[in-house]
Amino acid sequence: MRAFVTGGAGFIGSHLVDRLAASGYSVVVFDNFSTGRRDFLDGARDRCRIIEGDVLDRVRLGAAMAGTDVVFHLAANADVRFGTHHPEKDLQQNTVGTFNVLSAMREAGVQRLVFTSTGSVYGEPSVFPTPEDAPFPTQTSFYGASKLAGEGLISAFCEAYGFQAHIFRLVSVLGERNTHGHVFDFCRALLTDPSQLRVLGNGRQRKSYVYVHDCIDAILLALDRPSRRLNIFNVGTTEHAEVNDSVRWISDRLDVKPAIEYSGGARGWVGDSPFIFLDTSKLRALGWVPRVSIKDAVIKTVDYLVEQRHLLDSRP
Repeated sequence: MRAFVTGGAGFIGSHLVDRLAASGYSVVVFDNFSTGRRDFLDGARDRCRIIEGDVLDRVRLGAAMAGTDVVFHLAANADVRFGTHHPEKDLQQNTVGTFNVLSAMREAGVQRLVFTSTGSVYGEPSVFPTPEDAPFPTQTSFYGASKLAGEGLISAFCEAYGFQAHIFRLVSVLGERNTHGHVFDFCRALLTDPSQLRVLGNGRQRKSYVYVHDCIDAILLALDRPSRRLNIFNVGTTEHAEVNDSVRWISDRLDVKPAIEYSGGARGWVGDSPFIFLDTSKLRALGWVPRVSIKDAVIKTVDYLVEQRHLLDSRP
């Protein structure tokens, strides 16, 4: 079985490549290395082929995909916070990029797709935990809107060309190789100056998170079960935590006691949902149960970043 993984050198993608390679897949990694890292693929380097390329390059993408059995499309711009600074970046990398992947699949005769979407597509929902069939409110971020547009394209390709797709709406993912997000930002800030920490918002934003290996377990389990043409799953835990909880866990792990400065308001930035909590009963009905709590996922991420301090210094 030949798997083609866009964004395969990234945080989640590289863990997926490790698991696919260990399971006997022949893996092709397609990544532009804008945020992905070659060293993340060290453990699977002798079991995968690495192609440097961008999903916006349709010619290179199509050539690389030849002979593929299943596509895992993870390449995306995940920079939710700064979406208002460059909205076209989300459109191009997330929506147009997804269209290019789908078009390349059609031309190559590939029928199976796995797509990592986001819980941000729910905007600010009125139902908690939020199920997959919840009414969609107004979109609140360019990231969420671009991912939802990608989902729409996938659905249309499934109907028009007989594709089979699995869409996974993820909460924020934590764990080893994490290179963005609040744990990364807080660790970098506190290791630079342990005396103070600036928190966007009021610290009472409630979020759900999932450990990266639990996330990969969910994806591979769902793929191994009888499926429809279009399959959509939420991926998260049955708990949520305040940003203040994360601040405390991170500070305790680093053994620092910073003065906290809040920027005020219920949202840290435009598009920041103050409460994210997804209903994962559909996925759990397949037998999936996350093994790592949010607190332990935060701590594992902190320990990794302390050990791999160079990652904190490599991001602007």
